[in-house]
Amino acid sequence: MREMTATLRILEPHPGIFAYYDGRVPGRRLHAKSANWLDDGAYSLGVASYAIVDQGEALVYDTHISLGHAKAIRTHLEALGVAKIRVVLSHWHKDHIAGNAIFSDCEIIALTLTAEKLKENRERIESANPPISPLVLPTTLFDGRLDLTVGRRRVELHHFAIHSADGNVIWLPEERLLLAGDTLEDTVTYISEAAEIGTHIAELARMRTWPIAKILPAHGDAERIASGGYGSSLIDANRAYLRRMAGSIAAGHDIDPSLKSFAAEEIASGVALYFAPYEDVHASNIAAVKAALQR
Repeated sequence: MREMTATLRILEPHPGIFAYYDGRVPGRRLHAKSANWLDDGAYSLGVASYAIVDQGEALVYDTHISLGHAKAIRTHLEALGVAKIRVVLSHWHKDHIAGNAIFSDCEIIALTLTAEKLKENRERIESANPPISPLVLPTTLFDGRLDLTVGRRRVELHHFAIHSADGNVIWLPEERLLLAGDTLEDTVTYISEAAEIGTHIAELARMRTWPIAKILPAHGDAERIASGGYGSSLIDANRAYLRRMAGSIAAGHDIDPSLKSFAAEEIASGVALYFAPYEDVHASNIAAVKAALQR
């Protein structure tokens, strides 16, 4: 497990908010040289799980990409004196739930939709490469919104159908801090449900009405996360990308296959940071949206 977590970085972007960041390490793969979900799209793009800590309590947001990563999170929290741990799942995708078994004795909170997706895909998840077996399911379910406290901190969970129908974000109203999961991403969002791109665009517009000061995404730049996170303009960048892509396909126009060119405005402004491996994400997005919108 130590080898698996050799490049894991523990960041503290805000007091009592910890980011467990791994990936974006040139030339390094954790699981295999051949294609697999852990290395391709998670570790290669950089991935972070988070913990909110106060007064001996912790709320863990996603259990990371392996049992080793989850164990490192738990070990760190216990070293801080945390005696009560609860887990919140951002959505059902593998790179967010792979470490659930390490927290099997804790309350695991998720949207009803997430639990349904996990049950529906259980066989595929448990036989994936690498496998997540046994898959530990959430124990507490909610719909729409759930309010919690972590020590003295007020925490709200909110459903946003962005990236995945079961997107679940964490909102800290006093800090005006959004833990976004995969609803927001840098360099660009990964379009996993292309037929729902219109819903994703509308949901991003709803998110933009919130008084957000900083955003901590699951996939982004480690330095920007460490320095406190992204501004609310990341929402605009993700929404502009989706609108530009959907509009181009609807109008029958060719989409620039170069992400660097297609998202040049957002990159030039510094809202999004260009990271070359996202060229593959862009190519995948183009193919998915064309297939969905040109039927």
